[in-house]
Amino acid sequence: MIKDRRTITALNGSVLVLNRFYMAVHVISVRRAIVLLYRELAEVIDVDQGRYMNYDFDSWLELSQLKSIDETLNHDDYEWIRSPNFEIEVPRIIRLYRYDKVPRLTLRFNRRNLFARDNNQCQYCHKTFPLSQLSFDHIMPRSRGGKTSWENVVCCCLKCNSKKGDRTPEEAGLKLFRTPTKPKQNPLLSVKLDNPKYEVWRSFLGNSSMTMEVV
Repeated sequence: MIKDRRTITALNGSVLVLNRFYMAVHVISVRRAIVLLYRELAEVIDVDQGRYMNYDFDSWLELSQLKSIDETLNHDDYEWIRSPNFEIEVPRIIRLYRYDKVPRLTLRFNRRNLFARDNNQCQYCHKTFPLSQLSFDHIMPRSRGGKTSWENVVCCCLKCNSKKGDRTPEEAGLKLFRTPTKPKQNPLLSVKLDNPKYEVWRSFLGNSSMTMEVV
């Protein structure tokens, strides 16, 4: 059983998934990516100074072991999965050998994407809350014909949601922080790209892949 805290944190990180044509299609956990590599369903795509290299599980494991003993490397720049049997570097990108589907062209409307779009901030009081204290609100209530859409639904804290009730913001004495719009790219992906360790993904992200699913 893996007990190393840094390894557990690394396993919960994210990996960009490419189809066999090198098109970005998903973002999955490191844990899931390692399973795909071990089962020979995918390979690692490593980007080094603009060059792409392909590695299966065994060759990636061998390279990782060489890196782990290389004293010229700054090991703080890498994430590692350490177990009693092996030490392997966390991959950032993998390519599926037999998956040829293309990314979906529309962004899924759901709570996770909505909260990410609004940065977990209530759009009435403009305070940030944990997910357990957030809900979503129809600006124009559904009972009055309001649609469940990016333009009519916002992130809302429980207190403001209760205050607004089945009214418009104006009727409830509330004011929207900003006008809601449909995101031009997956907001969860945007959050990932703010982290320098995922910067390497940008080489594979075209316009269509900005709406792909992020796990």
